[in-house]
Amino acid sequence: MLARLRALLVTDPLIVLFTITMGTLSLGASAFDGSGRVQHRIARAWAGMLLWVSGVKVRVQGLEKLDPARSYVLVANHMSYMDTPLVLASIPLEFRFFAKRELFHIPFLGWHLRRAGHLPVLRGDARASVKALTHGAKLIRDRNLSALLFPEGGRSAAEMRAFKEGAAYLAIKAGVPVVPIGIAGTRAVLPIGSYVVRPGQVSLRIGEPIETADWKLHDRGKLTEMLKEKIAELMQGFTIDHRESVQ
Repeated sequence: MLARLRALLVTDPLIVLFTITMGTLSLGASAFDGSGRVQHRIARAWAGMLLWVSGVKVRVQGLEKLDPARSYVLVANHMSYMDTPLVLASIPLEFRFFAKRELFHIPFLGWHLRRAGHLPVLRGDARASVKALTHGAKLIRDRNLSALLFPEGGRSAAEMRAFKEGAAYLAIKAGVPVVPIGIAGTRAVLPIGSYVVRPGQVSLRIGEPIETADWKLHDRGKLTEMLKEKIAELMQGFTIDHRESVQ
């Protein structure tokens, strides 16, 4: 009960305030920076604020596997809306998201996503999805950026869902390594269907990058299954205390 009151009276209002403030800064920055780089730095600061005010403690493993000079397609399991702030705050690469189109209609958040160069995905429209992935591959190649995708297509309530092939398609099309990422603990911090953020511990584990130079687009199904297996392996052995810690 105390944790719920803390969330409703302190955490949630501060998250809204930070989102409005940083979203406004991002919108203003977009008038002077068309590359999205400044907006990405603002987004990283926003993500760190959200984790801090929520009382979320973060453990990251495997950052040394990423070369800041290279581009990657980052692929992670998806359990909570807190996953994106976790990845943003934890991985010091400049990347763009592939996010549900509905998120682009949310005030401040949607404005940032659109002006910062993130890409909307329309579910159920294969042609639009391929077009977005092709555009994303060109963005990665031309601007030396990375991309983040959650290939389950939505948050999973328990076991991981089947992976969609978009991440593998994007990595092969762009000719960059794809990186499996395992996330744990975010479901307890912000469960599906809840807007009450709870303090807790979360973990992010980065796997070995998988080179795609020798893969063909028709191999994307095989690569997708490999990614799911790698992420499942990364999630095994997480020793996280998911119990609420009331501060």
